[in-house]
Amino acid sequence: MSYAPESIAYHQGEYKPLKDCNVNIMTHALQYGTMVFGGLRGYYDAESDNVYLFRPEDHMRRLHRSAHIMQMVPPLSESKMVEVALEITRRNNYRCNVYYRPFVYKDALQLSPRLHDVTDDFAMYSLVLDDYLDTSRGMRTVVSSWRRIDENIIPTRAKVSGGYANSALAKSEAVQHGFDEAIFLDSRGFVSEGSAENIFMVRDGVLITPPVTASVLEGITRRSILELARLEGMTVLERDIARTELYIADELFFCGTGAQVAWIEEVDRRIIADGQIGPITRRLRDRFRQAVIGKDPETRNWVRPVFESRVNA
Repeated sequence: MSYAPESIAYHQGEYKPLKDCNVNIMTHALQYGTMVFGGLRGYYDAESDNVYLFRPEDHMRRLHRSAHIMQMVPPLSESKMVEVALEITRRNNYRCNVYYRPFVYKDALQLSPRLHDVTDDFAMYSLVLDDYLDTSRGMRTVVSSWRRIDENIIPTRAKVSGGYANSALAKSEAVQHGFDEAIFLDSRGFVSEGSAENIFMVRDGVLITPPVTASVLEGITRRSILELARLEGMTVLERDIARTELYIADELFFCGTGAQVAWIEEVDRRIIADGQIGPITRRLRDRFRQAVIGKDPETRNWVRPVFESRVNA
């Protein structure tokens, strides 16, 4: 992941170099965290020489829903936001894996931490990105001393920028103690999610993930993994998970737009099973990798090719 100042982004209704996309230091979103954002992936497939946006309509729908929770009115429709992502890809002429950050923010230059009667704007930029986490090996994780924020404190089903101070505290604590990632417990003491990933567990052949009431983000990748598991004929449960269940799980993995599917080797210095990626995790990871480039026949509607003329080339 790297900053490319000349890459073309979308800001204040225009396509322009990222270095020219600036905001005033008085901007409401900067002062109060009043921004909602999304994370969208584009996957490059060399065989078709095309970039495939993964479930872009779903991502923009969630962004709109996050905005609604925060009393925002996005200036662009969901479909127009998808078109912006497509256009950014074309203008940057990407031939690589890409990460997109669309966001709606309170752009007024005024005091007062409120949501009503404050104007909104939309922007999107992109970064070249392969793996956010090193998925070639297992993740060493620790249960965080920080609890996941409660839905009634900051809405966790919305990607609210101010809420990510919670994630930053947990992530830094984990990494500074020698781990790769943190695992949150919710306010009730049940497993919630990672600092920026949903979590899945396998026990006795059953795929289990915390319910959306466990202060988790309603992840697009999470939903995709659930759908793929059902297509594979797996038994799937959404239920509360106790901390000690993690220690005796047969398999554990994170998933998310950034993380993709990243298996977990260790929790709180306890090796999970035999310390290797499990068969269910591997099966879902491999099918997911095919799905994101449009090569899974049952999920081709999940992807949007950027360069239409290159499809089936």
